[in-house]
Amino acid sequence: MSENETPELQPGPPPPAPTAIEERREEQERRIAELEAKLSRPTNVGVTPLVAAVALVFIGYLLWGQRADLEYQFLAPREPIDLGSEGGYRFDLAQSNRYVTLHGTPSPRGWYWVERNTTVVAIGVLDTPVILRRPTLPTEQWTFGEPPPRPDPRPFTVKGRLLAKADAPAKYADAFSEYEAWSGTPAKWILLQEDKPGGDLGGQAWVAVLALFWAFNLWLLVRGTLRLVRR
Repeated sequence: MSENETPELQPGPPPPAPTAIEERREEQERRIAELEAKLSRPTNVGVTPLVAAVALVFIGYLLWGQRADLEYQFLAPREPIDLGSEGGYRFDLAQSNRYVTLHGTPSPRGWYWVERNTTVVAIGVLDTPVILRRPTLPTEQWTFGEPPPRPDPRPFTVKGRLLAKADAPAKYADAFSEYEAWSGTPAKWILLQEDKPGGDLGGQAWVAVLALFWAFNLWLLVRGTLRLVRR
């Protein structure tokens, strides 16, 4: 070879193939990089205000359906309206969804059913347009499917929530119709014994949960809306 000739370069050996461990490491690094890229992107918060708004509407719907119960539990006066006793009833003072007290004599017939795992009876209050719903007494043992016993005949004084027939829950419709068919006189009111304003702790806890959920979704709605405005 002369001094002016350039030596011919020989190709070197090929680089070694990556091992399985190196391939897995590279795959992991690639996935981590993709995840970091996704996390670094601004999130689309457009759905959050919509979902929060739907939740607020739904909670409002639930509360609106229970507005009579809420009004009674939280706003009704704790002092009962005295509707009087035999010979001196004062139904001119009666108001639906109010706490009242009443003295009277039970009708000789009652209508029994089970409500919230408790046996209750609906009886008429003689010489009044009132049906009384109360838990059964020890003298009023009843088993489903058997003839109903005669209600305890002793006069009583009772306190509870008074509801006009038009405001009463649908589950009491049969009690109204059965009593009116038996007595031949219309019933205008139903009195729910010992249903006191502020006495439904379970209902109050449920309202508290709904209120917290409503407040949380309101916060989500405001936050999501502000983020959309700033984008």
